[in-house]
Amino acid sequence: MATLGIDLGGTKIALGVLDGDRLVYSARAATPQSGAEDVFKAMIALAREALDRAGVPVRAVGVGTPGPIDFATGTVRFAPNIPHFQDVPLRPRLEEALGLPVVLENDANAAALAEHHLGAARGASSSLFVTVSTGIGGGLVVGGRIWRGAFGQAGELGHVTVLPGGPVCGCGNRGCLEAVASGRALARDASYAYAEAVTTPQLFERWRARDPKALELVGGAAGYLGQALADAQRLFDPEIIVLGGGVVHGGGEAFLAEVHRGFVAHARGWRTAPLRRAELGEQAGVVGAALAAQEAGERSS
Repeated sequence: MATLGIDLGGTKIALGVLDGDRLVYSARAATPQSGAEDVFKAMIALAREALDRAGVPVRAVGVGTPGPIDFATGTVRFAPNIPHFQDVPLRPRLEEALGLPVVLENDANAAALAEHHLGAARGASSSLFVTVSTGIGGGLVVGGRIWRGAFGQAGELGHVTVLPGGPVCGCGNRGCLEAVASGRALARDASYAYAEAVTTPQLFERWRARDPKALELVGGAAGYLGQALADAQRLFDPEIIVLGGGVVHGGGEAFLAEVHRGFVAHARGWRTAPLRRAELGEQAGVVGAALAAQEAGERSS
């Protein structure tokens, strides 16, 4: 069945209609920064246009959203990168406006589902997806389905402690993986090390030129990522691990190799899954949200 996937982000709302395993329509718009009501209106306008123009009947809608979700009520508790977006009853409001069943999913989980079925982990029985971008998120797929855990918190690799007593993370704890290896953390540390404002892409340029400070900073982040992945391997033992996000794509195969060295070193003799770069890029969130809606429809039928 055809489903509509919506990827709600801090700067853009992207959507697409997935018919089987093929996107037949896609669109995007900027995410309003003026509050939940305007975000909701923008989502509805995009969705209605998609339903009118897709050319196939759409049976359900999936939405990938950042932040914690109350799955029982379909409420987004808060979206950390969208201003004034707190306790938003997104599922019931979208269902009322569109007249279709709506499924909410964490955005990293949605991307994990897409990479598992149609991307770098297709064919695997289980996979772990980790996105390393401004922050670090993750999703675990077992038996073809997202493993959310008892409280919907599974797969949050960005908030495991890798450096006790380290920098304060956005979640309030110290030494989380996100606080030492995300794009934001790399830019912060590089700006301090060079005593000037340095972006993550600029840091990677210096790293490729083998600047000593850049080698230390990027190598450190890769090592922490490898450490966290080794812990995840021992805990969940996924068949394949997929890495995506702006930091991974910015660093390319050389960065992935650096992470792999840290992964194997911290695994210390345990068998390790192959590391693969994500294949679906910016489409992963949209495709995964649509797949989540497909999956929900299959379970209910």
